[in-house]
Amino acid sequence: MSIHLFGIRHHGPGCARSLAQALQALQPDCILIEGPPEADELIRFVANAGLQPPVALLVYMPAAPQQAVFYPFAEFSPEWQAMRYACEHGVPVRFCDLPQAHRLAPPPVALPEDAAADADADADADAASASADIQIDIDPGAGKNIDIGADNDAGPGPGPGLGDDAGAGDTAPAMRTDPLHWLAGAAGYSDTETWWDHLVEQRADSLDLFAAIAEMMTVVRTEIAPPLDLLESRREAYMRSMIRQAEKQGHQRIAVVCGAYHVPALAAMPSAKSDADILKGLPKVKLAATWTPWSYGRLAFHSGYGAGVEAPGWYHHLWNKPAQAGLHWLTDVANLLRRHDLDASSAHIIEASRLADTLAAMRDRPRAGLDELQEAVRAVFCYDSDAPLRLIRHALLVNDRLGQVPPDVPVLPLPQDVQAQQKRLRLAVRADVTQLDLDLREPAQLEKSILLHRLALLGIDWGRSQHAHGKSGTFHELWRLAWQPEFALRLIEANVWGGTLEGAAGAYALSQAAAAGTLPELTALVEKVLLADLRDAVGGVMQRIQDVGALTPDLGFMLAALPPLANVMRYGSVRGTDTGLLSHVVDGLVARACIALPFGVRALADEAAADLVKQVIAADHAIRLLQRDDYLAPWFAALAQAALSDGAHMLVAGRCTRILTEQGHWSTEQAAQQLSLRCSHASLPLHAAHWLEGFLQGSGALLIHNDKLWELISAWLSALQPDIFIELLPLLRRTFGTFAMPERRELAERAASGPAAARPAALARHDIDEARARRILPVLATILGAAAAPEEQHAG
Repeated sequence: MSIHLFGIRHHGPGCARSLAQALQALQPDCILIEGPPEADELIRFVANAGLQPPVALLVYMPAAPQQAVFYPFAEFSPEWQAMRYACEHGVPVRFCDLPQAHRLAPPPVALPEDAAADADADADADAASASADIQIDIDPGAGKNIDIGADNDAGPGPGPGLGDDAGAGDTAPAMRTDPLHWLAGAAGYSDTETWWDHLVEQRADSLDLFAAIAEMMTVVRTEIAPPLDLLESRREAYMRSMIRQAEKQGHQRIAVVCGAYHVPALAAMPSAKSDADILKGLPKVKLAATWTPWSYGRLAFHSGYGAGVEAPGWYHHLWNKPAQAGLHWLTDVANLLRRHDLDASSAHIIEASRLADTLAAMRDRPRAGLDELQEAVRAVFCYDSDAPLRLIRHALLVNDRLGQVPPDVPVLPLPQDVQAQQKRLRLAVRADVTQLDLDLREPAQLEKSILLHRLALLGIDWGRSQHAHGKSGTFHELWRLAWQPEFALRLIEANVWGGTLEGAAGAYALSQAAAAGTLPELTALVEKVLLADLRDAVGGVMQRIQDVGALTPDLGFMLAALPPLANVMRYGSVRGTDTGLLSHVVDGLVARACIALPFGVRALADEAAADLVKQVIAADHAIRLLQRDDYLAPWFAALAQAALSDGAHMLVAGRCTRILTEQGHWSTEQAAQQLSLRCSHASLPLHAAHWLEGFLQGSGALLIHNDKLWELISAWLSALQPDIFIELLPLLRRTFGTFAMPERRELAERAASGPAAARPAALARHDIDEARARRILPVLATILGAAAAPEEQHAG
């Protein structure tokens, strides 16, 4: 009977290749892998060609899916190669790490005295981590938590993903995160990552590799690293108990694949009783597990994954083309730059390869590594520019490769329903960003839009809606798609709302409606509900809007509620949505807003008035968007009352006057009359400045094209006392600063010409040669596709 310990890096092509060779030579009759025992039954899917890495084991708590753990694997992960060997050769294989059923469970109430202090510290850390919206522990080797929606302070584990965080003493904070740093420095390397890459990952053979790793880790743990904390002691005790169990089952050649940091602890086996005492009384919860797609981006350090690697895209080359990885990678660099219309030729590849080899020789390294290749690329391809390097890093060093999971992997009903719809609608699940342009007049494309809106309602932002530049009408939607591995967990979490996407989104919407307390929240929700075509939820959400709207006295809430509803009314005909109930709600909101507006603009502070102006502008756009006379008449009447009110804040009164003038409800003479009144000497200068800000902000066209308004404002400014002018100058600059640059230039030129300057008067009608003017009409009729009138044809 023999036990063979293979200390590996969790994601390393050199370790993976050496392990595959060692297993072929050993031909074990049992393989134990550091990983979650809850996922033992899922190892068999590794033999399925449809399971394509990178993928991850997802272990979660069905009662609280936000408590979950990911175990990522790439093709170059040694654990993945061990599972493949076991499946291909029919060797019994199972995971041997401390079950997550114990690690995700709440801490026990009573603890042994000798472990109380350490356990209390662990419990405090667990409580702090659990406060995030979604907590995801990414293992193996991470030893850290990634909190989605919270600050992410996850860092690397001890060395390059060799095992969990082993440090516990405050006297060695650097060794707590990287106990191999001293060894790397002694070998002449500035960082552990580069040292391990050259020492292990670029190796082409497994000669004495694992024996050397075991010897090195023994020295690190006995001479350098601080003692283990309680969790790590429990993990190693459980691994040893699994080895003893394999021995009792009669296996003669047991292969144990674990993080290299654990090898010394598994080699020196203490008594079974001491390990049992460490594991005694651990709490336990019920868990479930499945496979889920993962991405290279989530294997990288920058994602916060503690056991991550610097460049998973580069490791992909090292695994698939070990002999000439550098040359193939430089070829990919050239192809990438060419696709982006940047200069890259075969000569560049040759020169960069020679430079990288020369740098490696100068540094006394056996072959060019990633550092040498990047320096050569910067010098030869990028001409010392950072912009192409950022492109290369994202596309080739990190890469957006996303794995695939076969449909026969057991999943919950909701994720299964989403996968079926993605397949039916031919929406590829990819980690890189893709654009999707939808024409909602096509039924299949409308279904895609509904799918994306339903997922977004559940907080799964696979698609983000973009503004469709150059597209006309309401039937275009432009989406930006990018799948993230965390979406699999969110689908599992959302499964509590229903087994289908439509049912889950509808139930969630009703729950959100019941929790919402303001009209803007509810109207934004009803827009999402209708865009997602959740017809069963419409009635409940509408009733909630009516209940809250009847008790809402706040004018701002009423105005803010109108734009989302107007958008839904506008899209209703295109999407086939029944807007009958919505129309009744909009009727009531418009009526109440028109009644409240003249009174809601009074006695406002400056900040409140600025907010109300934005809401008035948005509500005006929404009401005009609906194009209903029974809305426009009372709305313009309410704006007129607000504009003429002496108690209204001048900022709001000025904007109301502007809207009435732009929409032709008031003539220019009426606007000039209001300007003359508000900017007279009888008004306070500050009030006049506020009125002008509301009236003019955003466009100088009124001043450019109306001499009377120009003269009135010019006269008011000229009459200001110097001290008052200086006091109002910041406010005036803010107002005129909102004008477009050409408008400001024209106004400045006109002001420089003096107060007498005026625009050329329009030609009087008797100065126009009507006979010559009529000659152009047939040409215009041809351009517009309309037949010219008989008299026009005769005139031509």
